[in-house]
Amino acid sequence: MALPPLEVADIFRAAGATYRKRNRLNRQQLRTMRAIEICRTAALGGHVDQCDRCGYLAISYNSCRNRHCPKCQSLARAKWLEQRQAELLPVQYFHVVFTIPEQIAPPALQNKRIVYDILFKAVSETLLTIASDHRHLGGRIGLLAVLHTWGQQLLHHPHIHCVIPAGGLKGSHWINCKKKNFFLPVAVLRKIFRGKFLALLKEAYKSGKLKFHNALSALNDPKRWKEYLKPLYELEWVVYCKIPFGGPQQVLNYLGRYTHRIAISNDRLLSFDNKKVSFRYKDYRDISRTKTMILDEGEFIRRFLLHVLPARFVRIRHYGFLSNASRKKQLNLIRSFLDAQPPNPPLQQDWQQLYHSLTGQTPDLCPSCNIGHLIQIQILSATLPTFDSS
Repeated sequence: MALPPLEVADIFRAAGATYRKRNRLNRQQLRTMRAIEICRTAALGGHVDQCDRCGYLAISYNSCRNRHCPKCQSLARAKWLEQRQAELLPVQYFHVVFTIPEQIAPPALQNKRIVYDILFKAVSETLLTIASDHRHLGGRIGLLAVLHTWGQQLLHHPHIHCVIPAGGLKGSHWINCKKKNFFLPVAVLRKIFRGKFLALLKEAYKSGKLKFHNALSALNDPKRWKEYLKPLYELEWVVYCKIPFGGPQQVLNYLGRYTHRIAISNDRLLSFDNKKVSFRYKDYRDISRTKTMILDEGEFIRRFLLHVLPARFVRIRHYGFLSNASRKKQLNLIRSFLDAQPPNPPLQQDWQQLYHSLTGQTPDLCPSCNIGHLIQIQILSATLPTFDSS
């Protein structure tokens, strides 16, 4: 008989209590662990369904809806992608990635909200500034930016993925990129990004927004902080532009993979025994070979919790002509310049229709007789408060 699939929740339930006793966690980390542990269990309540043909009974428990939970992303992703469908333009799209040096990762970990905000600001200002320069594109671009904080081995690796239409607004018309497969010069992006990020970081430090403790407590001394930053001006920061997308549908496929991704999905877990967790990862330094990593249960939990975001922190942001304030108006204007019709409006689907579109399965079809349909006959009350997506 096949074993049930392994989940992050199984590891948290088995080792979480001990880990919490031995380590000091912040409120969001505690909340996230608890949400994942009780997701789709009786603690959150649920409902009982009965087949209208064979009488089969099925119990379904509610989801925690926490944005860090591996089981709660599919429907959220599908709903979000439906909304983005109507915003696609009939142009080529570029994918640009900005990464901060590993030396900044420790200060960022102790000041997540401040440093991640700085990262977004530095990335967006870099792209908008260089694109507006007549020596490059000479127009106002739009971009969608997504924060990721992890690498394949779950270590802290903050970086931002940007999806950008290949062109921009200039006055009363649309201008395309000067070369078909070229967006903006990467060497210039690196230099400007480095300068903007470090300037914003220094400003935050000067205003007292950055706080350091434990191994980094020495950085509270301005002289030590200045010495810490000095080598970063000499580094070549990592910015790269991937091969452009073939069209809007490829953009949607990409967004579906990246926007609602979490540190590690359940399908990458291989085993959990003798207090060891093994999982698959891609080694990008070895031509993306798939390898296996084995960690002590405590170290696995520690790495997972590195990526819990501050409460209500926005990790998907829009800028330029895709900014929230003017997106609809600007997109209609651009389509008029391109003589293009808007995509079909998103279908108004309920969760069952979305589930079917994602899995190809009918959620209310009886798994016993495969003919009848499940009808809700009872609500099961929760024994604990529900969790939001913070």
